[in-house]
Amino acid sequence: MSLLEIENLTAFYGDFQALFGISLAIDKGETVAAIGANGAGKSTFLRAITGLVNFRADKFLYDGETLSGRQACDIVGLGIAMVPEGRRLFPSLSVEENLIIGGYNQRSGNWNLARVYQMFPKLEQRKDISGTALSGGEQQMVAIGRALMSNPDILLCDELSLGLAPIIIKDIYDALPSIQAEGVSLLVVEQDINQALAIADRVYCFQEGRISLSGKPEELSKDQIAAAYFGK
Repeated sequence: MSLLEIENLTAFYGDFQALFGISLAIDKGETVAAIGANGAGKSTFLRAITGLVNFRADKFLYDGETLSGRQACDIVGLGIAMVPEGRRLFPSLSVEENLIIGGYNQRSGNWNLARVYQMFPKLEQRKDISGTALSGGEQQMVAIGRALMSNPDILLCDELSLGLAPIIIKDIYDALPSIQAEGVSLLVVEQDINQALAIADRVYCFQEGRISLSGKPEELSKDQIAAAYFGK
């Protein structure tokens, strides 16, 4: 049984339907990438998983337990955390306070301040300044650390590379194997196809709110991926 199992999920913003029949599974310790152009429905899918968007699904199970109807705070407590697009740090809080608030649910696990600072040493050096005073890359580290402080079993990462320089993107993505090694499953949303394929065990391509292609990266050709991504 997969850690997360979703079948035939549809999601809405009011009367507007954003997702159509999405089926996806994540196994324990697996990294899954969701790729697609801007507006393809990737972020909406993450928001549905975390209880932030209205949806319907034939099956929506986490570790064998249904998540349908759960509030976002309950979902975090069960072990699913998100690194949101744009980081969404609290500007009135310091780096350390932003991290501490991520552990409010007090879920047991290996992640704590010391472990986050070990992974991102720059954050400990800047722990007393406002999180929004950091560079974009450092803010992304805080956002990842804040999510890890909840000791998740699944970490949802929404556009980690957005707006960052290539060398910073490399630093961020170099940290993901260490997170996975702690037993955390990853669902990584990316527009950067090459970056996503390099780290994923399996990949799903979103196009206009539907999954247009799925499989293991090594089994998918560039032409297949391009057609699924761009609709050509």
